[in-house]
Amino acid sequence: MRGKQMTEVKILYEDKDIIVVVKPAGMASQEERSVDVDMVSWLKTYLVRQKKVKGMPYIGVIHRLDKPVGGVMVYAKTQQAAAKLSEQVRNNKMTKEYLAVLTGTLPKKEGRLEDMLLSNGKTNRTEVVEGKIAGAKKAVLEYKVKRTKFEEGQQYSLVNVHLITGRRHQIRVQMAHAGAGLWGDTRYNPVFADQKGWFNLALFAWHLEFDHPVTKKHLIFKEPAGPQITAHFKAEECK
Repeated sequence: MRGKQMTEVKILYEDKDIIVVVKPAGMASQEERSVDVDMVSWLKTYLVRQKKVKGMPYIGVIHRLDKPVGGVMVYAKTQQAAAKLSEQVRNNKMTKEYLAVLTGTLPKKEGRLEDMLLSNGKTNRTEVVEGKIAGAKKAVLEYKVKRTKFEEGQQYSLVNVHLITGRRHQIRVQMAHAGAGLWGDTRYNPVFADQKGWFNLALFAWHLEFDHPVTKKHLIFKEPAGPQITAHFKAEECK
């Protein structure tokens, strides 16, 4: 990023231990081999340029959002903070909620999905499996349908998702398996399987809460729905 103008990223909170941001859709949440800017590189450059940090700053990745997904994320600025926050993630003590636009309808207006997911690192795909399969992990989420509409022969649902576990592509896979894939998901949603091009998924991480890794203060962050959601449902419908 040297010599280039920094991509705009909204910072919700920052202290000496953590930094909370709104990751833009289209930006990777961790470092990757690409010419595109990722969140970790952005944060390191921000700390050097704006905060005048000397040397290479430490940025610890605590949780992840898929590249096409935007929303609230927390990063650690010290290894100690990273360890404490990661412990909260492992123990399901970090609350994460999302807004999603689905093509189709779910079986119930409100419910809980529990599946066994198996990820393939080579193909970068995750699938629902039955029975005891080596490497499969339990995935759990809760959902509530907020709005539905019918346009151009297609049913759309605005859904709030409370992520209990954090598996690779979890929301995308479980929703598609339940019969209502995410808008824009060419990987898992059959409606978009034949679509060419790249889409920002209609998925936004709007709510994040956790205990501060040092002060223990309970922190709550909520961000209005991003454009990938409001392109389909009005902002007031997303509240």
